[in-house]
Amino acid sequence: MTEERMFIADKPVANRQFYVLLATILASGMAFMDGSIITVGLPAIRANLGASFGEAQWTSNAYTLTLAAFTLLGGAAGDAYGLRRVFMIGIALFGLASAACGLAWSPESLIIARAIQGVGGALMVPGSLALITAHYPAEARGRAIGTWAAASSIAPAIGPILGGALVDLGSWRALFLMNVPIAIVAWLLCRAKVPADASRTSVRMDWLGGAFAVIGLGVLAYGLTEMGSSGGFRFDLAVGLALAGAAVLVVFVLWEAMSPAPMMPLGLFANRMFSGVNVLTLLLYFALAGALFFLPTALIQAHHYPAALAGSVFLPFVIVMAVLSRFGGGLADQFGVRPCLTVGPILTGISFLLLSPAVAHGGFWVALMPTMLLMGLGMGITVAPLSTAVMNAAPDERRGAASGINNAVARVAGLVAVASLGIAVTYGFDRVLAEAGAEAAAMVRAAGFGGNLGAVVGMDAVSMEGLWAQATIAGFSAVTIVCGVLAIASGLVGWTFTGEGRKG
Repeated sequence: MTEERMFIADKPVANRQFYVLLATILASGMAFMDGSIITVGLPAIRANLGASFGEAQWTSNAYTLTLAAFTLLGGAAGDAYGLRRVFMIGIALFGLASAACGLAWSPESLIIARAIQGVGGALMVPGSLALITAHYPAEARGRAIGTWAAASSIAPAIGPILGGALVDLGSWRALFLMNVPIAIVAWLLCRAKVPADASRTSVRMDWLGGAFAVIGLGVLAYGLTEMGSSGGFRFDLAVGLALAGAAVLVVFVLWEAMSPAPMMPLGLFANRMFSGVNVLTLLLYFALAGALFFLPTALIQAHHYPAALAGSVFLPFVIVMAVLSRFGGGLADQFGVRPCLTVGPILTGISFLLLSPAVAHGGFWVALMPTMLLMGLGMGITVAPLSTAVMNAAPDERRGAASGINNAVARVAGLVAVASLGIAVTYGFDRVLAEAGAEAAAMVRAAGFGGNLGAVVGMDAVSMEGLWAQATIAGFSAVTIVCGVLAIASGLVGWTFTGEGRKG
């Protein structure tokens, strides 16, 4: 009888925890998916809206920029005004901005709506992890975070798969409009089933710090994007902008050290594990974002993959990561995070290095699938222990800020990767064209990215297509080398900074 009464008493708690987990997965899943789902839709967006290559790139960068910059404010706002309240505001803003994206009539309107969408995501993402931490006891937290991490990591990987199918079967607008019903369900679920928490009047907002972060990241991203662009923007001016953005970010850090209410409490970095995990996050998610962003384009341009098939190469990665991430949290609870945060990133780095020959081969089953399975294995081992380590390293009253910092680091890594790795792509691409000779290179450039490669007089279509494919593969190979080295380095950081004994 006593055991039965205990079960009945605990049932409401279990139900509440389930709804907290479901609401946070729905909301953060939308935010993470929208960072990657656009990759296979860019050609259709360019054609429909008449966008330039730079404008198309900024439909991705505008979202990643505001998501990265405002995530710090989002985490601090949850601590100050209540986790559930800020979380629900983020869901509503994200849903409205998604509708605006789907109804965009020009490149400029889409870029603005994407930026607002990123702000909504920044209010949701740190709140997701902080809500789970607040409602789950320490002994069950690792498994719950593992489930959330699995879903949150699968979302950006499944984005290109779903996006490719939607683009091939319908319209690029569906990429954004599908978020609206998900946002409605998540908001209603949170309102009805997730208990409200009290705000903390002792935690104040750091608006000036937020302004420094947004300006610094924006100018840095713009400079890096133009450095990797083949347009007419002056390279020296682009370098100057990137350096100016970096200088503003230095000012941001100095301000955070002096601010009485910093949105990025630097005292958290006194914890060795917290510092190490964030360095690991920076390196690993830079590599992951770069590889995933450029892979579909490489397959479409070099091997004429349809958009849906180009997105489907992520399916093995998604399946393996979905299975393993659920158990990754349990492994972290039992053995500690150090083995997972060492082996997982190294395996992921090896898979990035193998992507170069896999894309050169082009075979879906023979070359790409084994590589993506290895990538899923590495990330599946990593994602849940990474989130667990972040939350366990932070005091209870600053978990929102800690989650915000780590998520901001991951988003900044992705933003800088997409912006800066264009330089690597251009280097590899230009190297192949230089070897082909000035006349052939001029003809390929005249045809344009994804243009009618056989229409330029003086070179037959087959030769033009072959040269374009070689240059595309060379550009992507340069990206994979950078990504592979950084991911392996993140595993070494995991071994060095997350050492701990076995847990109970």
